[in-house]
Amino acid sequence: MVGPWVHGGWARYDGNHLGSVSFASDTAKFSRAQILFPFFEQYLRGAGDAKLPEAYVFETGTNVWREYPQWPPKNARAKTLYFRAANGLSFDAPSGDAGEAEAFDEYVSDPEHPVPFIGYVATGVPQEYMVGDQRFAATRSDVLVYQTEPLEEDITVAGPVSPKLFVSTSGTDSDWVVKLIDVYPQDYPESGPAPNPNEPPSDVGPPKVAIGGFEQLVRGEPMRGKFRRSFEKPEAFTPGKAEEVDFTMPDVNHTFRRGHRIMVQVQSSWFPLADRNPQTWVNIPDAKASDFRKATERVYHTKSQPSGIVLEVLP
Repeated sequence: MVGPWVHGGWARYDGNHLGSVSFASDTAKFSRAQILFPFFEQYLRGAGDAKLPEAYVFETGTNVWREYPQWPPKNARAKTLYFRAANGLSFDAPSGDAGEAEAFDEYVSDPEHPVPFIGYVATGVPQEYMVGDQRFAATRSDVLVYQTEPLEEDITVAGPVSPKLFVSTSGTDSDWVVKLIDVYPQDYPESGPAPNPNEPPSDVGPPKVAIGGFEQLVRGEPMRGKFRRSFEKPEAFTPGKAEEVDFTMPDVNHTFRRGHRIMVQVQSSWFPLADRNPQTWVNIPDAKASDFRKATERVYHTKSQPSGIVLEVLP
């Protein structure tokens, strides 16, 4: 059972929204009545077959429950969204190796000014960050942004999300944070769900936002570069040498609606969800202030080095 909840949210809340994102129904109530109760009736009280599927998953974007005989769904097909020049994102792979200036995008990652995980001040970890608006991050010079044109049809993703990056760094270690984002149309209907429908204003909570143009986080995950080949045997980067960094992010079941855009952001910090990487080859828990240094990070997107993100797409 997978629902759109914070930790334990299936038990404590109605589950009709998280932060600014409405789910159009009481998802947690549904799970308790239609999934958990029949399950316990069968396995604790011997009430007979509850006829539950292998996977009962709430699909965000369309806001419906889906039943799957297996997970990930058998008919999902891996498709790569490739990073392209001029901040593009496309299912079409780069067709050639561009000139040096067009072969990569770069940014300077400064551990003294890490990219935060929310765009407002908070005294804790606001749980809405899991669907939080990423517009604040898209404006930073240390965050790369790639996005599709407005979609001509719905695209449903069901299963793991797998970044495949070709990168280099001027340092000897770096983090690579990848975020999959659903970009709402600027003219998102006024009749759509109101932001923060049940949450009063708070100086430590998410601010009220215009939902038009909202950049909803669908999935984000950091990868500490030194573990790119093995978690048992960390390896330093050779400054300036392009290397492949592949990893798998947790599963999603989300539909990017027609008229929306798919966005991917890449950055090298996500503070304080991930501790700061000094970007030098040290044991991070023992790092001294002098070990933390700026690094120039590059992400390549050519025919021979086609960075992208692999999605499991349903027909």
